Amino acid sequence: EAVMSNLNIKVEAQRATLTLTRPELRNAFNDEVIAELTQAFTELGAREDVRAIVLAAEGPAFCAGADLNWMRRMADYDREQNLADAARLAEMLRVIHHCPKPVVARVQGDVYAGGMGLVACCDIALSIDSAHYCLSETRLGLVPATISPYVMRAMGPRAAQRYCLSAERFDAAEALRIGFVQEVVPADQLDARVDAVAQALIHASPAAVRACKRLLQEVAQREIDAALIAQTVEAIADIRSSTEGREGVQSFLQKRQPAWLA
Repeated sequence: EAVMSNLNIKVEAQRATLTLTRPELRNAFNDEVIAELTQAFTELGAREDVRAIVLAAEGPAFCAGADLNWMRRMADYDREQNLADAARLAEMLRVIHHCPKPVVARVQGDVYAGGMGLVACCDIALSIDSAHYCLSETRLGLVPATISPYVMRAMGPRAAQRYCLSAERFDAAEALRIGFVQEVVPADQLDARVDAVAQALIHASPAAVRACKRLLQEVAQREIDAALIAQTVEAIADIRSSTEGREGVQSFLQKRQPAWLA
């Protein structure tokens, strides 16, 4: 449907597919790509006709992090310019992570540096078995700073300590073992698995999925104390008494399709 200069957006059957289209540059990002991704996720997040978003890419790499030309430009930036630049990258990651729609990463190739942040911001990541992953920043004298909150949530602190510090490459099997991706399949099965997961998301109650995503993000890093327990109690009471919550339970009890599938 929409064609931006670095990505394509297609919406059909309540699924949006957003494809990075710079294969010759290994889908690395620069300020322009960051602006387009931020805009795309903001708009798709607000669309009534979208219930799931798939983030895909063309070519041998999913995303190789920062574009070299952009890095060359950044090398001459002063601290103020660096702050503004990093803030735009951080905002893109935040928008993807907090997108009210569930986001599935279709990882068809290698993922490096900032690309790891992209995958980490998605709710679900499905990978081909031949993809490689790398947090390469320390090798360049940098740190994976803006992506670290998302990477840490996605792979856990212990794995992050190893791979952020060592900048070692690891394969899809290891990405699966540490929980960075949730499924690894041969390349010829990737689309079928992405379709199946997208369909599952589309079949769930849209309001419940939105509330559930928000709930999971709030609960993830918190201590299990009285305040958190009270919040979870309110969350279930709110959704049970909502229109879709009532309809979901009623349709289940009445053994019929819920209204959102009608």
